[in-house]
Amino acid sequence: MAFYLDHAATSPLRPEARQAWLDAAEVVGNASSTHGAGQQARRLLEESRERAAAVLGADPIEVVFTSGGTESINLALQGLWRARADGTTAIVLPDAEHHATLETVAAIADDGAEVRRVPVTHDAHVAPEEFAGALDGDGQSPAALATALIANNEVGTVNDARALAASAAAVGVPLHLDAVAALGHLPVSYRDLRGSAAPGSGLVALSVTGHKIGAPVGTGALVVDRTARMAPLFRGGAQQRGLRAGTQDVAGAAAFAVALESAEAERVSEGARLRRLRDRLVTGIRAAVPAAELLGDPVNRLPGNAHILFPGAVGESLLFMLDTAGISSSTGSACQAGVAEPSHVVMAMGRSEQDARSVLRFTLGRTSGDDEVDAVLGVIADAYARASGAGSANRS
Repeated sequence: MAFYLDHAATSPLRPEARQAWLDAAEVVGNASSTHGAGQQARRLLEESRERAAAVLGADPIEVVFTSGGTESINLALQGLWRARADGTTAIVLPDAEHHATLETVAAIADDGAEVRRVPVTHDAHVAPEEFAGALDGDGQSPAALATALIANNEVGTVNDARALAASAAAVGVPLHLDAVAALGHLPVSYRDLRGSAAPGSGLVALSVTGHKIGAPVGTGALVVDRTARMAPLFRGGAQQRGLRAGTQDVAGAAAFAVALESAEAERVSEGARLRRLRDRLVTGIRAAVPAAELLGDPVNRLPGNAHILFPGAVGESLLFMLDTAGISSSTGSACQAGVAEPSHVVMAMGRSEQDARSVLRFTLGRTSGDDEVDAVLGVIADAYARASGAGSANRS
């Protein structure tokens, strides 16, 4: 029997999103064509944009459909960097960001950007005061742009996104927020987070993806403020305000909008249910393995996230042993799957490289139940003993 506890990597397709996807796929026509079939596709596309915008707290014109979080992040960061007009060169980057952000900023640094790193706390919070100091270079020069996670994708810690956005607005720096992990679990409203920031400053871009809330893989969006200066990644057409050229995915947009609405409708009740399951999982693991430690903020965290340090064990070994028992989990970001490297997030929290190799991330979602928790608790003690070498030591 399979037990899936890796919803942060991807979540099962929602039946209603699948149906919307299939129905929209029957609509023949390019949404940029002027004939009747094209305009029918256009109507469905724009209705989906309106529905997505309503959930995301944005105006429809601000919603740019993308292929997912990685593209959205790249468009936001590279687009803001290329379009800057005042010669500023600094990018504000917290240490525990997703690899899509870290690697994009590294590429921009190769083009001459100065990277102002912001440390995170022992529980992976981006400290608002240190973030604010980096924005204006401690009074020296404002940054060209800044980025931050609303919620950490590995350890689940929730940042004070409103404070980060306010700090950027106060010094006139454009900010991108990565809401990929937060979407469906926290209230995510672009309008509320942006507040009354001046044009072109504060929060100007918000990235989200579909496959973590039950939409098809390959769907997502970037909310881009009307006042933002942003250059496109793709050229060849004027679609979506000229920010993303190419034939638009009508079926993907329709499925994404439906998944967004469903995720938002159940967010509060599901959050309470997932917190109960997560707390039972964490309590059970710590009873079975007293040395185990929950990483990240113990309270202000994503409801379905349990990121556990198993001291002395190798996370990859634990992962394999659980997998043989039919349990799917993760050692960190799925974007690094198959790469045996320590978690940069754990090390950014001040932990050792050994600790960063000794973690597992269990993430629960709408298809999770007590059976998944029971499955983990039934095997974790033995798996830990074997992965840490305790089992062989005891037998000798």
